[in-house]
Amino acid sequence: MAVDLHTHSTFSDGTLTPTALVDLAASQGVSILALTDHDTVEGVPEALERGRQLGVEVVSGLEIGCIHRGVSYHILGYWIDHHNVELRSWLRKLQQGRRERNRKILQRLQGLGIDIDEGEVQQVSGCGQTGRPHIARLLVHKGVVADLDQAFRRYLRKGAAAWASRFVYSAEETIAMIHLAGGVAVLAHPLQGGISPAQLNGCIGELATAGLDGLELYYPSHTKKGRRRLHRIALQYDLALSGGSDFHGDNRPGTRLCRVGNGCEVSEELVSLLGRRRFPPAVHRPAA
Repeated sequence: MAVDLHTHSTFSDGTLTPTALVDLAASQGVSILALTDHDTVEGVPEALERGRQLGVEVVSGLEIGCIHRGVSYHILGYWIDHHNVELRSWLRKLQQGRRERNRKILQRLQGLGIDIDEGEVQQVSGCGQTGRPHIARLLVHKGVVADLDQAFRRYLRKGAAAWASRFVYSAEETIAMIHLAGGVAVLAHPLQGGISPAQLNGCIGELATAGLDGLELYYPSHTKKGRRRLHRIALQYDLALSGGSDFHGDNRPGTRLCRVGNGCEVSEELVSLLGRRRFPPAVHRPAA
């Protein structure tokens, strides 16, 4: 049986609903699946319910963009209490930051003679949050670019013609909030930060001191050499290991759910070891 601890649904920038995502996981022999949408837990209840129906163990999660020493990172939270009031309030500031960035991007695109409005972006999204992948799909649909990669290269990635920054919390604040909500904090795709090995080692050491619980070792783009280096760092700082496909559906063509041999072979034993790092969730639920 396969395990995948990094996936996205239509509640952020994936193209499958939580139900369809769990259906796909069940059909491909995935026994444990984490839903880790960007800055939101709104899709978790649907995924949990479908998992119960199909016998797939669904881990409630999310992925949060943050910053540390001027460098952007993503931190995954697993076994999140998705009812936690403090977490939901904390996430709203990130979600508002995304909406404000979308408006800036659309204004810059319009300044370049490319007519896309917020209504069109929302229509592409359908539900949940809207973001750059949805804008990229519109750029393809309107014939402005040939594909999603070109949309990001020309207009949407950092430094491109329509790029805009957004509000993010610090990595330390992000780890603390994940713990408050009963979760385990794992640094996502650590080798994608574009920093030197020495800088990465130092960063992970600082984040471990701040409470980081694990590293995403198994990831499709991580080479064997890279995984060996990350494994040494994990041992050095007593960090658990994780992994996943970063599945987005059609928004990331070519990415498939984790299978043996595709670079994200997470075992159920690793999931168990990761789960031992869980924090007792703070009880902060809405009144009935």
